[in-house]
Amino acid sequence: MDVGKDGHHATAVNRAGKKVFDKPLPNSDPKLRELSERLRARHGTVLVVLDHPAFIGVLPLAVARDDAGCQGGRLPGPTMRWIADLYHGEARAAARDAFIIADAARAMPHTLRTIDPADETAAELAMIARVP
Repeated sequence: MDVGKDGHHATAVNRAGKKVFDKPLPNSDPKLRELSERLRARHGTVLVVLDHPAFIGVLPLAVARDDAGCQGGRLPGPTMRWIADLYHGEARAAARDAFIIADAARAMPHTLRTIDPADETAAELAMIARVP
């Protein structure tokens, strides 16, 4: 998922690399839960990977963590940019970035980082206190 201030772009790929979801998604608890439930029902365990797990990524991670069929992770920015150079096209767009994140999670799981719940708590507190 490529997260953004005005909403996110979610792309889901199956184990074979085929896109099974690719749409903009509002930062809305019901919409995120609906997508999670739909993907889990059709494809089993869901791995939610974000490019920015703090601030604007807090809600998608909270929804993923609350759903027993989901796991969460992140693809660090520098790694994301390096991997993006391996894909065709140069335009930086949410849909392209979301696909790259999803495909990297599928094909290069060693590039992902776990998200420590303590880091999430610190990010949530910073967001509430509006501390950068």
